[in-house]
Amino acid sequence: MQKILIIQNKRIGDVLIASVIANNFKRKYPDSEVHFMAYDFTTGVLEHNPNIDKIIPIREKELKKGRNLFQFIRWVRKQKYDIIFDPYSKTQSRLICKFSGAKMTIGHKSRKKWGNWNFYTHPTVGLEKSDKLCGKAIEDRVHLIEYAGDFSPIDYEPKIFLTEAEKKEDLLGKYKDKKVIMLGVLGSTPQKSMPYAYVAEVCDRIATTFDAYLLFNYAPHQKEEALKIFTLCQHKDRIILDIYAPTIRDFIKLMAQCDVLVANEGGTVHIAKALQKPTFTLFSPYVNKEHWASFEDGVKHTSIHLREEKPELYTEFTYEARKKMEADPSPWYHELKPALYWDRLQAFLKHHLG
Repeated sequence: MQKILIIQNKRIGDVLIASVIANNFKRKYPDSEVHFMAYDFTTGVLEHNPNIDKIIPIREKELKKGRNLFQFIRWVRKQKYDIIFDPYSKTQSRLICKFSGAKMTIGHKSRKKWGNWNFYTHPTVGLEKSDKLCGKAIEDRVHLIEYAGDFSPIDYEPKIFLTEAEKKEDLLGKYKDKKVIMLGVLGSTPQKSMPYAYVAEVCDRIATTFDAYLLFNYAPHQKEEALKIFTLCQHKDRIILDIYAPTIRDFIKLMAQCDVLVANEGGTVHIAKALQKPTFTLFSPYVNKEHWASFEDGVKHTSIHLREEKPELYTEFTYEARKKMEADPSPWYHELKPALYWDRLQAFLKHHLG
């Protein structure tokens, strides 16, 4: 029996798409023992996955302390893992791999020439681009598992598993009389958030065109900002504010009962796709769409990116240029007016809501 560890310490979307490693490994080796290490606030997307035998939740700030990292490395050594997959590939996880004692460690090389100190037995290089519908972010993670053997045919789709009890929960209550649009009103960071007036305009356009409810989604610490958007909306009677999902698992259960998702690119989009819900994604101007636009067919899953609509606003789109843009993307956001993509959003909603 093989014992493996997957390390993906980052945000929700990263953790969910990295679970394809577990899904494919367990399918080929059903008797293997698969462990998954992730930050504690992301583990909801992994719960009840039959391909993961143990979830190892880690507190982000705690792991950054040298003493705690050293103790965790000692714990990992005692587990005697055969293989460690490290799609995270940052300093912490690289050190864990280097001193883990695992027979095989697989992770991406550092972007910096001086940053590759034999951390992995099998260092890899990320793909330059992807020609698969799953997108580069998922294919890069699947690329790691290929170093451990032949797992074809590969299943590229991340999956979320709901229990029967979770499926039976009545979360929408009195709002089941209309279709429900889950609307991500804020991004995971200020840099990923649209101008509030634009979000409110989208809400009003939807409310005057479709007989549906808008369920505001935002992180717990963003409630005050979400209410600012709410005050700007004209059709407040169509907006659901008295239902809220405080945890990732709660959001998953709630999203499963909604009809579509309209949101900024991020973890919620990946969750909705894993639940087989239609998605309309608004990409931040600095995000590389080729990396994160997964399973887009223009019908069930589609998106908008300013670079496609107004390429003249971009002189370059290198990694360095995108990082500089991320520091203050507001000039580009103000160009992403709702009128620019309303026809596409309206067609998307009409197709899925009727």
